[in-house]
Amino acid sequence: MQIYLDYSATTPTRPEAIAFMQQVFTQQWGNPSSLHTWGQRSATLVERARIKVANLLNTVPESIIFTSGGTEADNMAIMGVARCYGKPQHIIISSVEHSAISEPAKMLENWGWQVTRLPVDRQGRVNPQQLQAALQPNTVLVSIIYGQSEVGTLQSIAELGNICRSHGVLFHTDAVQVVGRLPVDVQKLPVDLLSLSSHKIYGPQGAGALYIREGVELVPLLGGGGQEMKLRSGTQAVAAIAGFGLAAELANEEIATETSRLIRLRDRLFAEMADSPYVICTGDRLHRLPHHVSFCIVPPEGETGDKVTGKTLVRQLNLAGIGISAGSACHSGKIAPSPILLAMGYTEDVAIRGIRLTLGRETTEADIDWTAMVLKQILARLMPQRLAVSNC
Repeated sequence: MQIYLDYSATTPTRPEAIAFMQQVFTQQWGNPSSLHTWGQRSATLVERARIKVANLLNTVPESIIFTSGGTEADNMAIMGVARCYGKPQHIIISSVEHSAISEPAKMLENWGWQVTRLPVDRQGRVNPQQLQAALQPNTVLVSIIYGQSEVGTLQSIAELGNICRSHGVLFHTDAVQVVGRLPVDVQKLPVDLLSLSSHKIYGPQGAGALYIREGVELVPLLGGGGQEMKLRSGTQAVAAIAGFGLAAELANEEIATETSRLIRLRDRLFAEMADSPYVICTGDRLHRLPHHVSFCIVPPEGETGDKVTGKTLVRQLNLAGIGISAGSACHSGKIAPSPILLAMGYTEDVAIRGIRLTLGRETTEADIDWTAMVLKQILARLMPQRLAVSNC
């Protein structure tokens, strides 16, 4: 039995998108910047995809800029705003951002910018009052992740965005894990910039987009032919964009039923692991991505459990045919604790033991039941015995 539970890392490309892309590769491969028939057929495909992605966010097509993925969209938001200023200013991010935000922020810091990293509580949420207090006269951008990929926590984006808007500060959110899984309406959500990615919604890898509210100015990161409304030069990847558009259209049609189904499966897995004496739930159980389950492995009191890390469980479950991911990273052969879990107040000893199981279109109740049973068996074999206590 093979069970894939790493949908936050990537999703399998939908057969409908693959078939459409094959058609594009073989029949509509023109350069969309060319004025002849071949080029204009491709240009039409790009614009139709732009409409479909815009519909997923309830916005106008002109507000969607295609990129190579979520990372480029995040970088375009951060650096595109920063490059509007002749001298360093101040930006605010959270302490639980994806590296596509935290790394550009470090770059700006090295160039003299002031960067404030807002703390989070034990559930991984930003306190809006702390954002309010962190704003300065020279704050030009706030970027807060919408749905945290490692622990599943959703931020109060509407409240945070309203604070920024009341102070005239641009607000960006990395919504890569949210779009297509929860309704996102930028007409109601007070965001100026929003990042999304094709391969998180069953589209192809290599495509993404940045939503830019009308009136927001960015300086391009790339010089070139001025494609994508002069904000992202380079010949568009027509087939990938077309597949992205179709995936967005299908996600928009299915989101209501699929979201509720995923929530039921998510809560089923939490419930089945609740009596395990070795796990504690991480992230906010109420404000949570619908497809996301995450735990930390905690050894019995007085035991170190040194041999059991998140990476250990990834390998063990992989041997059982189950694909999950871990939050900690490996550097030069040494396991490093997850910076997300550290920011949430977990100790280093616990922060190397995080795991994430994320569900998707192909996940069934049988998959959930089998995974819970196998995970419990692995934990019972690897961990010293102790009395069962519900930690979820």
